[in-house]
Amino acid sequence: MQNFGPRLWDGFLLTVQLTLLGAALAFVIAVVLGLMGGSPKWWLRVPARIVIEFFRGTSLLVQLFWVYYVLPLFGLTLESPFTVGVIALGLNYGAYGAEAVRASLTSVSSGQWEATVALSMSWPHKIRRIIFPQAWALMIPSLANLLVHLLKGSAVVYVVGLNDFNFELDQLRRVTDAWFAYAFVGLIGYFLFALLLTQGMRLLETRAKSKLGQGPSIREILSTKPKIVTGARQPGGAS
Repeated sequence: MQNFGPRLWDGFLLTVQLTLLGAALAFVIAVVLGLMGGSPKWWLRVPARIVIEFFRGTSLLVQLFWVYYVLPLFGLTLESPFTVGVIALGLNYGAYGAEAVRASLTSVSSGQWEATVALSMSWPHKIRRIIFPQAWALMIPSLANLLVHLLKGSAVVYVVGLNDFNFELDQLRRVTDAWFAYAFVGLIGYFLFALLLTQGMRLLETRAKSKLGQGPSIREILSTKPKIVTGARQPGGAS
């Protein structure tokens, strides 16, 4: 049992790396496909919709095998299973995130879009300076949910030979029992990391809303002190 401590830790660190790098790639893909999917130009919108629906409509496990086994048939060989895992997670959850990006962009009030047209702002300029900052605050809750799902989805990478946290838990189960390995060590490990990711996304949401003037900043929340009420009548005291 003592030998499993370092192995579980290494597996957990591998899961953390897969989650963070996969999430970074998924975010880039989500923004690109979301902007293309919401474009009024059909030659941008149609290819984006095809890619989004393809990766949303197929299993992550199938996509993992596709990247690992099928891509080499086209001359693109990925030597590292870790790279395969990151790419598969990024493509799958990036497609789901693209819908969150597109929906958030369309949720920005029409008055903001009309104002950018009245100011003769170029498309990249108005997206970067006006539209995306407002959409960013709207899309964070959806992206936070996808981030937690990505963490849980990373458990399938063992099929391409990666000794992630889930793989090491299965090895632990073989020498202990399923309850201890999965219900205790596994649930606690995944839960604590998911909780940390969720809190981090909430901080991002608070910061984004604060920049838009829609709420207090993180510093203001942390520096808030309970108010002391003075001059109140004490029970049984003189008025």
